[in-house]
Amino acid sequence: MSTSPTVLNVNGIEVIYNHVILVLKGVSLRLPQGAIVALLGGNGAGKTTTLRAISNLLQGERGDVTKGSIELRGERVENLSPAELVQRGVVQVMEGRHCFGHLSIEENLLTGSYTRRNRGEIAASLDKVYSYFPRLKTRRASQAAYTSGGEQQMCAIGRALMANPSVVLLDEPSMGLAPQIVQEVFEIVKDLNDKEKVTFLLAEQNTHMALKYADYGYIMEGGRIVMDGAAADLASNEDVKEFYLGMGAAERKSFRDVKSYRRRKRWLA
Repeated sequence: MSTSPTVLNVNGIEVIYNHVILVLKGVSLRLPQGAIVALLGGNGAGKTTTLRAISNLLQGERGDVTKGSIELRGERVENLSPAELVQRGVVQVMEGRHCFGHLSIEENLLTGSYTRRNRGEIAASLDKVYSYFPRLKTRRASQAAYTSGGEQQMCAIGRALMANPSVVLLDEPSMGLAPQIVQEVFEIVKDLNDKEKVTFLLAEQNTHMALKYADYGYIMEGGRIVMDGAAADLASNEDVKEFYLGMGAAERKSFRDVKSYRRRKRWLA
C-alpha cells in the first residue's frame, strides 16, 4: 500500500437495509491520496453499497451505517449529507450513468457545478472537461438521451469533475460499454489521476481492466473484504486468476462456476 497520506479511511463499517438485512459485514479499506484503488467482486458482493455508504446515499434505499466509521482526512463524515461531502471534495459517479436525458451534454456537465459560485472557475472547469473528453465538446448541444453509452459515461465522469473533486467514487464504469470504449474511459481516468491528482475508488467487475490501471485492490465477497494487495500482486495471484480472470491452472473456469463456499475457504485458508 502507498505511503502517501490517507485521504479516506473506511473502518469496519456494517450496513443494514430496512433494519433487517445485513449487507456489509465489517468492511475496512484505505484510500491513499493520489491513488487509484480498485474494489473488485462479483455482482452482489457489496461494492456499490460500500460506495454509497461513503457518499451517504444509502438513506434513499433505507440503508444505514450501523457500525464503524468513515473518515475523510482524519475527520468522521459518515453523518454528513451527500451535498456536504461534495463540498468537501467527494463525488460519486453512479452505476448506470444517470444522465439527464432531456438536457444537453453541456447542461448535464454544468449541473455538476451546483455547489460552486465563481463563474470564471466553472468556465475553466468546463474547458478542462472538454480537453479530457473532446467527444463531449463535439456533442455539447446534443440531448444526452441521443448520445451513445460511452458518451454518457464520459458525461457522467465529466459532470463529477465539474464539482472540482479531490476524490471520485466510480461505480462500474465499464458496464454496458464496448471494449474499445472501456479502454478509452480507463485511459482518461488514469490521465486524470496522473495530471490532476484526482484520487479514485473504482468499483468494478471487470477485474482485468481495473487491475491494469489501479495501484491497489480490494476483493469483496458476501459483504466482506477477503483479499487486498498491490494491483500487480493481485493480477498474478493464482486464486484471483482462477476465480476472477478465468485463468485456472488446471482448467479454465469462470468466477460463476465456482461454489462460493469453496472460494471463501480458499481466501481464508
